[in-house]
Amino acid sequence: MPNQDAAIAVRARDVTLTLGSRAAPVEVLKGVDLDIAAGESLAILGASGSGKSSLMAVLSGLERASGGSVSVGGVDFGRLDEDGLARARRGRIGIVLQAFHLLPTMTALENVAVPLELGGHADAFARAADELAAVGLGHRLDHYPAQLSGGEQQRVAIARAVAPQPAILFADEPTGNLDAATGAAVIDLLFARQRAAGATLLIITHDPALADRCARVIEMRDGRIVGERRA
Repeated sequence: MPNQDAAIAVRARDVTLTLGSRAAPVEVLKGVDLDIAAGESLAILGASGSGKSSLMAVLSGLERASGGSVSVGGVDFGRLDEDGLARARRGRIGIVLQAFHLLPTMTALENVAVPLELGGHADAFARAADELAAVGLGHRLDHYPAQLSGGEQQRVAIARAVAPQPAILFADEPTGNLDAATGAAVIDLLFARQRAAGATLLIITHDPALADRCARVIEMRDGRIVGERRA
């Protein structure tokens, strides 16, 4: 009998997240249930403070849920310690953030290749060069982040996230630091790389137009999912 769960890339059940002190706890997530199918593009839409970025942090293993369960690629994140979560993310999950988080003392090529090297890829620099060429930066390999525009830096960040060929891509407000035209080009690129890799894509955004480019849109408010639609 086929495993019906094999088609689920991410599964969350009754996920809660409480931050702050014991004396003054803040409930950030309040019982979230969510399944994301393998290969699906999903947007989580909501205003600032709705809990959407916190949910992404929990689903990607960057933050540990206070309650409930999270499994990614069939791996139960609740059973893993911090080292185990780091190993589970490596090669399986790519993350693109609003802040590019490039290392300023490394070239574009090194920013993409070094994480691959640390992940044990013998062809790290060749793969990094190919991925940077795919995002239109084949002529900028030896440039440092300070020598690149904001759009170019975000393209390096996308290349870095996609180079390990992860099954799941998370993007948190990936155009938040870019002008409208550059942001649109970056989003086109992100979807193109997702399709090329056959990856699952989850985008966190407050922009309904960007959300509608995904196959499914989840709306969050006050730490809960309050709506869902197919785009």
